[in-house]
Amino acid sequence: MYLYSLTLQKATGVVCAINGNFSGGKSQEIVVARGKILDLLRPDDSGKIQTVLSVEIFGAVRSLAQFRLTGAQKDYIVVGSDSGRIVILEFNKEKNVFDKIHQETFGKSGCRRIVPGQYLAIDPKGRAVMIGACEKQKLVYVLNRDTAARLTISSPLEAHKSHTITYSICGVDCGFDNPIFAAIELDYSEADQDSTGQAASEAQKHLTFYELDLGLNHVSRKWSEAVDNGANMLVTVPGGSDGPSGVLVCAENFVIYKNQDHPDVRAVIPRRADLPAERGVLIVSAATHKQKSMFFFLLQTEYGDIFKATLEHDGEHVQELKIKYFDTIPVTSSMCVLKSGFLFAASEFGNHALYQFQAIGEEADVEASSATLMETEEGFQPVFFQPRGLKNLVRIDQVESLMPIMDMKVENLFEEETPQVFTLCGRGPRSSLRILRPGLAISEMAVSQLPGVPSAVWTVKKNLIDEFDAYIVVSFANATLVLSIGETVEEVSDSGFLDTTPSLAVSLIGDDSLMQVHPSGIRHIREDGRINEWRTPGKRTIVKVGSNRLQVVIALSGGELIYFEVDMTGQLMEVEKHEMSGDVACLDIAPVPEGRQRSRFLAVGSYDNTIRILSLDPDDCMQILSVQSVSAAPESLLFLEVQASIGGEDGADHPASLFLNAGLSNGVLFRTVVDMVTGQLSDSRSRFLGLRAPKLFSIVIRGRRAMLCLSSRPWLGYIHQGHFLLTPLSYEALEYAASFSSDQCAEGVVAVAGDALRVFTIERLGETFNETAIPLRYTPRKFVFHKKKSLIIIESDQGAFTAEEREAGKKEFFEAAGMGENGNNNGEQMENGGDDEDKNDPLSDEQYGYPKAESDKWVSCIRVLDPKTSNTTCLLELQDNEAAYSVCTVNFREKEYGTLLAVGTAKGLQFWPRRSLASGFIHIYRFVDDGRALELLHKTQVEGVPLTLCQFQGRLLAGIGPVLRLYDLGKKRLLRKCENKLFPNTIVSIQTYRDRIYVGDIQESFHYCKYRRDENQLYVFADDSVPRWVTAAHHIDFDTMAGADKFGNVYFVRLPQDVSDEIEEDPTGGKIKWEQGKLNGAPNKVEEIVQFHVGDVVTCLQKASLIPGGGDSVIYGTVMGSLGALLPFTSRDDVDFFSHLEMHLRQEYPPLCGRDHMAYRSAYFPVKDVIDGDLCEQFPTLPMDMQRKIADELDRTPAEILKKLEEVRNKII
Repeated sequence: MYLYSLTLQKATGVVCAINGNFSGGKSQEIVVARGKILDLLRPDDSGKIQTVLSVEIFGAVRSLAQFRLTGAQKDYIVVGSDSGRIVILEFNKEKNVFDKIHQETFGKSGCRRIVPGQYLAIDPKGRAVMIGACEKQKLVYVLNRDTAARLTISSPLEAHKSHTITYSICGVDCGFDNPIFAAIELDYSEADQDSTGQAASEAQKHLTFYELDLGLNHVSRKWSEAVDNGANMLVTVPGGSDGPSGVLVCAENFVIYKNQDHPDVRAVIPRRADLPAERGVLIVSAATHKQKSMFFFLLQTEYGDIFKATLEHDGEHVQELKIKYFDTIPVTSSMCVLKSGFLFAASEFGNHALYQFQAIGEEADVEASSATLMETEEGFQPVFFQPRGLKNLVRIDQVESLMPIMDMKVENLFEEETPQVFTLCGRGPRSSLRILRPGLAISEMAVSQLPGVPSAVWTVKKNLIDEFDAYIVVSFANATLVLSIGETVEEVSDSGFLDTTPSLAVSLIGDDSLMQVHPSGIRHIREDGRINEWRTPGKRTIVKVGSNRLQVVIALSGGELIYFEVDMTGQLMEVEKHEMSGDVACLDIAPVPEGRQRSRFLAVGSYDNTIRILSLDPDDCMQILSVQSVSAAPESLLFLEVQASIGGEDGADHPASLFLNAGLSNGVLFRTVVDMVTGQLSDSRSRFLGLRAPKLFSIVIRGRRAMLCLSSRPWLGYIHQGHFLLTPLSYEALEYAASFSSDQCAEGVVAVAGDALRVFTIERLGETFNETAIPLRYTPRKFVFHKKKSLIIIESDQGAFTAEEREAGKKEFFEAAGMGENGNNNGEQMENGGDDEDKNDPLSDEQYGYPKAESDKWVSCIRVLDPKTSNTTCLLELQDNEAAYSVCTVNFREKEYGTLLAVGTAKGLQFWPRRSLASGFIHIYRFVDDGRALELLHKTQVEGVPLTLCQFQGRLLAGIGPVLRLYDLGKKRLLRKCENKLFPNTIVSIQTYRDRIYVGDIQESFHYCKYRRDENQLYVFADDSVPRWVTAAHHIDFDTMAGADKFGNVYFVRLPQDVSDEIEEDPTGGKIKWEQGKLNGAPNKVEEIVQFHVGDVVTCLQKASLIPGGGDSVIYGTVMGSLGALLPFTSRDDVDFFSHLEMHLRQEYPPLCGRDHMAYRSAYFPVKDVIDGDLCEQFPTLPMDMQRKIADELDRTPAEILKKLEEVRNKII
C-alpha cells in the first residue's frame, strides 16, 4: 500500500513570532513560525492581516529572531531549527520568496538537549548572534558586511559550560562597546553527584553575562550573580544613549532589574484578587516598545494580564521600576508591538488577534513599584488588582486558529454535497466546536429583493478609466432594469438602455460607450447620449453573444455568426458573416492583448459536442483554427488570460498564456491551453463541479482576473502563490454573476439567485476550509454523533470553578463594586459565551480565562448540541470533582432503552506529585425528548480512569488502566462479564470489528484481541514489536490499523495474511490459548506497512471522503491545528511517477532551513511507502528552467506534471 500525504489546512497555531521591516521601506511585517511553516504577515491599511508568503520548511522551527546591521534599511531573519544549522534569511520583495543568505552547520540534527537552536539572542546593534541549547552549548556568530554590503558571518565562537541548564538568553544593549549576552543558568553538577537529594534542593539559578571581545574574537564569562529560582525569562533594556542598559529578569511573582555593578531593583507583579495563595504569577511573553525619548515593556502573565513596566532612570542608574496593570487579553506565545501602533498577539490556544493602541497606559491604574515594596515576615507584600475591560487596546482583526484539535470527525450531517469536518478546538473558556466546510468564506454585503425572477446581471463603467462601476443592469424575462451605483443603488430611466426587452449582454465598448445586446438587435449608446441601433435581418433573433472591449460576435438563430469591430471613430462596424452547421450553444472572444487592436480568437461551442476556435484576423477571418471534441454539449465558454509575470508576487515565472474554459452540460468544467500564435488547443483537464452545467464569468480578485463558475454551488478559479486553485465558495447556488466595484466595496461580486440580488466579497484567498464556530464551556475532550442528528460533547478542565460558583462569585463582586446586578448577566448570557461586542459585561470569561481554583478541583460537563441550529439542548454539569474522559453510544442486548450513552469519568484526579485519583465511574445515560436531553440511569464505580469505551456485540467494552473489561447492563449498575488484565500500561483506544478487538496501549502500540463467547475469554493473539506512544487510532480493515504516536508519526500496521487466516480457521481456540508468547508479548507480531513523520502530534484519525463520489482517504488533525490527508494510490504508474518527482525535488530544492527532507520524514523510523505531497506541490514555485530540467528527467513536460499534481489533489478535496 502506497499513500500520498497532503496537508489540507496548514497549521494555524503559532510557536513564535517576530516583527520588523523585512521588505525594506516603511511597512511593518510579522514573521510567524507555525511548527514546520514560516509565514510573513502584513497588516494592511484597514488593519486586516494579510498573508504575504507562506513557506513549508520541512523541519521544526524552534526559535526566531530578527536583526538589522547598523545603518541598514531592512531586517534579516535568523532561524533556529532542528537541522543543526543556523540559517539567515532575507525576504526578497521582487520574487516574494525568502532567500537563504547563510547556512552554517554546527551540530547534529533533531531537537536535542545539547544541540543549539532552542534559544536565539541578538546583539541590539546587529553585530552578533548567540544560539543556545537547553543544556551545555552556546555558540556566538559575528555578523558583518563585506565591501559589496553583503552580509557575512564568522565561524562560531564557543561559550559552552557543561552540566548547565539554560532557561533564557538575550542580548544586552551596551551601545557600541563589546557585545554582551545574558543567560539564566542552573548548574546541576553537584546535584548529579549527590544521591541524598540535598544538593538538588539547594541548587541555585544564576544570571551570567558573556562578553564577545571583537578584538580578540573570543567569548568569555564576564559576570555571574545568583538570581531567584523562579526566574524564567530575560528582557533586554535599551542602553547606550537610549537607556540604562542591563536586563529585566522575570521571575515568579517578581520582576527584577539587574545589571553589572548595580543594586537589584525589584518590584512585585500585581496578582488577581481571586487567585488561590498556592499559585504564583509567571511572565510568559514580553514585548518592548522604544521611541526616541522613551521606552516601555509589555509583560504578559500566564493568566493573560498584561502589565506595562517602566524604569525611572538617571543616565546609567535606575531609581525605580514600576509595573502597572495595562489590559487583559488571552494568553499569548508571542507579542509583537509594531511601530505603526498595532499589537499582534499570537495566542497560545485559539484565535490570534491584532490590537490597536488606544492609549499607552498613562492613566492611573493599579501599580506596583520598587519604591513601595514592603517586606513582612511571610515575604514581600503582594499587590492586588481586578481585571477590567480593554481600555488601552482595541481588537481590530483576528486570525482563525484551530489549535489544538482535540477530536475530529467527518460526517455529512447537513446533507450538503460534501461532508463537513467537525473539530473540537481550543482550551478552557476559548474552546469551540468548529464546523469546517471545504471552500472559501464569503462575506455578504447586501441582499435586496427584485420585482421578478431575474435571468442575468451585468455591471458597467461609463468610461474605461473610471475606478468604479456606474450601473448594475438586471435582465428579466421581458424587461431590463437599470440601477445606478452611487451612495445608494437606485433605479434610473435615463441611461439610454432599452428597458422593454430582456438583454443578452451589456458591456463597455470602445473607450466610453455602452452596448446592450437584446434579441432583436444591438443598441450602441455613445458618451454624449446618441444612440445607434443595429437590427437583425428578417424574423431572426440573436441567441448568443460574445464580446470584449473592441469586438462583438453575435449568433443568430439557425447558426449564422456576425462579427463587428469598433473603428477609430468609436462606431460599431459589421466586418464578416459566417454560417455554422447548426445552432450555436455558446460563444466567447479572448480579451484584447496589451497594445493590440483586436484579439485573434473566437471560441464557438456547438450542440454536436465540439468547441471550435475561429480566427478574427482580417487575413483569415472566420477560418477554423482548431476543433476540440468534449464529452457533452458546452453551455458556457470563457477565455482567461494569465498575465506574464517574472517572479511576480506569486514567486514563480509564468509566461503569458491563454486558457479556454468550458462548462459542459454534464456538470464538468473543461480547461485547455490555447497556443497564443497558432490557436491550437493542448493540455486539457476536466473536473466535475456539480449537477448543473457550470456558467462561467470573469471577475477581478486582488487586481487579477479570476473565473467564477456557477454550478449547483459556486466555484472560484484563481492563481494564488503560483498555484492555480479551483475552490468552492461556501454560499448558496447562484444563477448569474458579475464583478462589482464601488467605493464601499472595492472588489466584490454581484449575483442573482431566485428573486434576490446579492452583493458579496470573497474573503481570505488560498484557504481550503471555512469555518463556523460554536463556543463551548470547558476544554472539549471527545465527542460522538447520535442518530446523525446531534453531537454529544464531553468537556473538562482542571483547577477551575463550576458555572454556579462562578456566577455566585460574580454576583458578590458586583455587589461589592456597588454596580448592582447587571441586566444582561443572566444565565442565558453565560451559556452561549456571550457576544464579542458585549461591552457591559466587565468579566467575559473568553477574554479573561476562568478564575483559578486549587489544582485538585475539576469541572466537567456533558453537552448535547444540535449543529443545525447550533443550540445546546441539554447541558449536564458533573458534580463533586468528577471529570469526563471518554464517551460512546451503546445498544445493549436488552432493547428496553434503545441507544444509551456511556461516559467514563474520574473523580479527584491528581497528576502531581504522583498520579492518583479517588475513583473512576462509568455513567449510563438514556436519551429523552427525542435525543435532545439526557437522563442518568446509573453509575458504576471502577478502580481506574476509563480512558476509552466502545460498544461490542451488544455489550460495553471499557479500558480501565491496564484492564480490558466487558460489561453488560444491569438494573442498578453495570455487570462485569469478562476481563483481561494483561495489557502492559494503560489502554487508550479500543476499536472493534466483527469478533476482533483492536486495543491501543499508551506506550506499546496495538494489541489484536479476540473474544470467544463459548469460553467467555478475551485473548490477545497479536501485538506490535515496536513501542509506540499511541495518541490516535483508527480501524482500516480486518487486519489493518492506522495509528499516530506522540512524536508526530503516522503509521499503519497489518497482521500478515497467513497468520490472520490461521486464527480465523482455528475452531478450538487452542492455537491462541496455548501458543508461546514472543518478546514478552503475544505469539504473533503485526507488520508495519506504512510509516511517515508528519512533524506535528496527530490527535485524531478518520477514514473519510471529502468529495462526492471520491475514494476514501485517511484524514488527520493535529495539535497545531492542521488537517491533512493520506490518499492510497490505485496504480503502480502513479507511485513511480510521484516517487521520482519527490526524489528530484529533494535533490534540486532542499528545504529552506537546512533540514534534509528524507531525514525529516524519517525522524524516528524510516519513512515507508508514503510520498510527501507537500514537497511535490512545491514544483510550480520552482524557477522555469529547473521545472523543465526535472520534467525532462521524468520524460514529461512541466504542464503534464502540474496536471498530475492537480489530479491527485482533486481526488482528495
